[in-house]
Amino acid sequence: MDYPEHEKTYSMFLVATKWGTIAVIAILLGMMVGLMAGGGFIGGFATFFVALAAAYFLA
Repeated sequence: MDYPEHEKTYSMFLVATKWGTIAVIAILLGMMVGLMAGGGFIGGFATFFVALAAAYFLA
């Protein structure tokens, strides 16, 4: 078994899982602000990008 390749693939899987989860949370936050909190489309879109930017700088 090629262990270095396995570790590389697993590392990529973990990164994709982490950023996929972050993206879903950012989408849900944007939908919450845009649809339920009265922020409208612009407020929801801005919340989505702020959440992604915050996750990028904190991760």
